[in-house]
Amino acid sequence: MPLSAAPAPSAPPEASPAAVSPVLRVAPAAPAEAAAHFRASLAFHTDVSDVAAALAGGGDPGFVVVDSRSAEAWDQGHIPGAIHLPTALVPERAEALLDRSVPVVVHCWGPGCDGATRAALALAELGYRVKEMLGGFEYWVREGFAHETRQGVERRTADPLTAPAEGDACGC
Repeated sequence: MPLSAAPAPSAPPEASPAAVSPVLRVAPAAPAEAAAHFRASLAFHTDVSDVAAALAGGGDPGFVVVDSRSAEAWDQGHIPGAIHLPTALVPERAEALLDRSVPVVVHCWGPGCDGATRAALALAELGYRVKEMLGGFEYWVREGFAHETRQGVERRTADPLTAPAEGDACGC
């Protein structure tokens, strides 16, 4: 009995728009475009863990941390060694507090606040090289890093939803 050719595979039926995953309704970018986007993102942002590691490394971290929150928020707690420069005061006080040759890492309360974005914009428009610290002061505290208050230095236990329960690094 002669072998017959296998039937040609038929094209899959068109998926209805409702059947497409909400994640893939807009296709992912091409790898080169994605790489350019994520490289650019890292030029504009840093995170709490990287800032903490750089500050703990001893010596000059190569940047200065700027807290753009209000005086009341600063008094409630702030990153040791940070410079207090509320967003609204950036245009009038930045020159007296910051050196344009030193990159600035700016933060505000947390991911629900875009005060750091506004402060970063104001600093960039004044000629400073600036990155925004993702997570802000909220994640600094939630990840268990020391912060200063009127009562002195405090450190809370790391929130296991934001930092590893054991060990120092998340591995990312």
